[in-house]
Amino acid sequence: MDHDRLVKMANQIATFFATQPGDQVKATADHIRSFWDPRMRKAIALHVEAGGDGLDPQALSAVRRLMAAEPAEGR
Repeated sequence: MDHDRLVKMANQIATFFATQPGDQVKATADHIRSFWDPRMRKAIALHVEAGGDGLDPQALSAVRRLMAAEPAEGR
């Protein structure tokens, strides 16, 4: 999966949830967990492990939260 596309998608999700009340990082992480295929989540986690270039701070925090909650199998 193309990491540039995943970065763009994660940033769009984070931008949307930044306008919503509550914990925006949690909402972003929950959305990615619920709607992204496991392969997409793995690819964005690998991108974060490599530095996370291009991810806005909220998206980066959301992916890190997912990484902490999900096993690192296969990474």
